[in-house]
Amino acid sequence: MPSTFNYAEKYSPQILEAIEQGALTTPFYTSNVEWTGAKTFHFTQMSVSGYKNHSRAGGWNRGTINQQDVEFTVAHDRDVEFLVDKADVDETARTAAMINVTNRFVNGQMIPEIDAYTFSMIAAKAKATTGLSENTNLSVYTKDNIYTKLVQMLGKGKLKLYRQRGTLVGYVRPEIMDLIAVSTELSKTVEVTRLAGPASVETRVARINGVPLIEVIDDERFYDSFSFTEGFAPVAGTSRPINILFAATDMVHTVPKISSIYYFSAGNHTEGDGDLYQNRALWDTFVFPNGKDKAIDSIYVSLDAAIPSE
Repeated sequence: MPSTFNYAEKYSPQILEAIEQGALTTPFYTSNVEWTGAKTFHFTQMSVSGYKNHSRAGGWNRGTINQQDVEFTVAHDRDVEFLVDKADVDETARTAAMINVTNRFVNGQMIPEIDAYTFSMIAAKAKATTGLSENTNLSVYTKDNIYTKLVQMLGKGKLKLYRQRGTLVGYVRPEIMDLIAVSTELSKTVEVTRLAGPASVETRVARINGVPLIEVIDDERFYDSFSFTEGFAPVAGTSRPINILFAATDMVHTVPKISSIYYFSAGNHTEGDGDLYQNRALWDTFVFPNGKDKAIDSIYVSLDAAIPSE
């Protein structure tokens, strides 16, 4: 009987746990969508008209309901395969080898790419929307003004409304968190904490006016654009580092469509003398417009004005 398994089904609890614990952008990750096509799900926008003056002569003012069905299509389609040579794995260690390859790939490649892609998609949408992005040299931020500048950003778009809802979250590069830690405008507000679960990544988290600010220690995933030719990497001379990013978790969603992991034992494939590991993931990140006037108003991004040459 062929020894072929879909380990996305067989080991999904462990794999999903790794994604949730390691990814900084976990707050945006959702699978609660209703699929209507191979790569498409629907989002309904609704707006209603307001009051009109009442006439005591009788009658009612008829209002209007505007409802529009909008399609979103998942496009970030990725895959990879590895051949685990037979000399490196014996029969008793096959499952262990599969788990080791999976953990190494998920934690070293997949999770950082989810973060990088999510950050870059939010940044792209912010840059394309008037008033939701700025280019500021990192040197402009100091311990004497960091709180003031953060509060000013929280006034952009409709961020105050999302802050009031409790759905707004912020991300900062390490240099910004260092300034928050020594701010002359604040009492000590920075603590080292875990995002979720006992095996999660430790990072520094601060709170500004009730909004959590998460430090992106691995700053290679904190740029406004990337090349995804092999893995992911900022593009020299083009990609800008992100200083600060705000986004509302109820309006920004990273949506998975396919997560397939296969393991073919030696002799059950024709790719070589060894066990074959395959991993495919199809996902995308979307910034939803609000339901009132269909505007993007739930994000804001500060980019470094200096573009690294290398």
